[in-house]
Amino acid sequence: MPDRPLRDILVLAAHPDLARSNATRSVISALRASPIAERVELRDLYRLYPDFHVHVDAEQRALEAAKLVVMLHPIYWYSMPALQKLWLDEVPRLGWAYGPGGTALHGKDFWLVASTGGGAEAYSPGGHNHHAIDQFLLPYRQSALTCGMNWLPPQILHAAHRATDAQLQAHAELFVKRLTHYPEWCDHVIELPVGDEDDVALDERPALFSTLSGGAQ
Repeated sequence: MPDRPLRDILVLAAHPDLARSNATRSVISALRASPIAERVELRDLYRLYPDFHVHVDAEQRALEAAKLVVMLHPIYWYSMPALQKLWLDEVPRLGWAYGPGGTALHGKDFWLVASTGGGAEAYSPGGHNHHAIDQFLLPYRQSALTCGMNWLPPQILHAAHRATDAQLQAHAELFVKRLTHYPEWCDHVIELPVGDEDDVALDERPALFSTLSGGAQ
């Protein structure tokens, strides 16, 4: 019997109504159709836990096997969907993920792939939300750092409900390309304000990062 492929990438998908999703469903579909799927443990939280009773041991085992942990979901009220927040409250526990003896996640990479309803212009001091998107993502970053994880620059698709088919495809393809080239692309990314990847001149980016950015909006 052939060995089971090493699944060292964990994708936590959390969309309360995936059938009506644009961005999240496109990303999952692209992932499932890609050869990299053999390396990925995809956990659809709303399918696994419709009663909101999270199986902590199973989730911790998935985390322990992963080198890269991906949260994939829409931004809800400047945060994450309710079940993803419950997962965060219950799974990375004191003494396991942080605090005295809590080293289970140390050295792993954390990557947020998300979508917003508002356009990029809404996330600015003069926009509807009055702040840049990276300011709303500080709880994600601090949670990762508290658990000793490496924070990777998020991939955000703004105005997902207005995105064209081409934009959705580009967003999904960029996601798959980055997983395919993990961990090589992590060694080449530069720290940028979220959403500014495509505002940087190509000659200012490391070569691999430029290739993987692919023009996604």
